[in-house]
Amino acid sequence: MKNKNGRSRAKAVVLLSGGLDSATTLYYARARGFSCTCLSFDYGQRHRRELSAARLIAASAGCERRTVKIALPWKGSSLLDENMRLPAFNRRQRPGFQVPNTYVPARNIIFLSFALSCAEAIGARAIFIGANAVDYSGYPDCRPEFYKAFLNVVRTGTKSGKKQPVRILTPLLNMTKAEIVGLGTRLKAPLELTWSCYAGGSKPCGRCDSCFYRRKGFLEAGIDDPAFRGRHS
Repeated sequence: MKNKNGRSRAKAVVLLSGGLDSATTLYYARARGFSCTCLSFDYGQRHRRELSAARLIAASAGCERRTVKIALPWKGSSLLDENMRLPAFNRRQRPGFQVPNTYVPARNIIFLSFALSCAEAIGARAIFIGANAVDYSGYPDCRPEFYKAFLNVVRTGTKSGKKQPVRILTPLLNMTKAEIVGLGTRLKAPLELTWSCYAGGSKPCGRCDSCFYRRKGFLEAGIDDPAFRGRHS
């Protein structure tokens, strides 16, 4: 694809889960002039609601989307094992103090590895991921130091890393959820299509960490959340 000046647009791979953060990140990348290929993952998660959301969001953005199907048979997370109970948000527990059982072992490492392979194959110069280290559940692979370390992997372990390594861009990393909601709204991202709840179903549960931080973000941004429209705390 070409920009207004007739030049080819730089390519980027965007990790698109179907949630608030990844949708905002996709529209951020588009606003920066990138031609985006979206990657979503069917990795045995509890529900496919987020994948449906990702499909609609990518279509709304006019971007190619690919679904990577992988298996994590060892489970190790309540997002993978229905025999494990999804925890409700605990207001007394500080993020990062204890990693919740919704953490999927090495998930962002796995996803970034696929994105890196895709980027090298299609000639993309950047990977966008909607990681957030402010209003989040305390996952170790959402911390800034993780992304700095992964850049070393890119530089030392890929062909492109010898001369022009693929960039790992985390535009939301240091934003609050309210700031993310505001940014997504300004970028006209279809936030009404996004899905954040860990439980799946036809409506968000309103109890899990992801629901809590989403509602907190919309409330603090002073914007009505379409996912909870008509519902009360």
